[in-house]
Amino acid sequence: MKIYSADTWTIEELQALAADAGRRTVLVPAADTRRTVLETFAEVLDFPEDDEADLDALNDSLHDFADAVADDGQGPATVIWEVPAAFRADRSFGVVCEILQDAERYAGKNLAVTAVCL
Repeated sequence: MKIYSADTWTIEELQALAADAGRRTVLVPAADTRRTVLETFAEVLDFPEDDEADLDALNDSLHDFADAVADDGQGPATVIWEVPAAFRADRSFGVVCEILQDAERYAGKNLAVTAVCL
């Protein structure tokens, strides 16, 4: 997982870099609490509706998402996650980052995650 400052790279620049590398991008907009972060990931990545918005569901659903990326024939994906300062101060920020890194390792080259610190 790569982490950038929004002062260094804009979302548009990162999307262009991914496109130039032949990757599609999925943008996860900013949310400032654990619950809203989990809900935002669930909505953007189309996690099953029966999953609770918790860290275990995020982990399981990201693995499912990684499998879908590998099988859908559309090529690799880069998830760009906008992270506001309020959430970076939350204890769960580190846990969410670990889950995202695990999903990257699981997916290999099919999935990359970039966090942009706002």
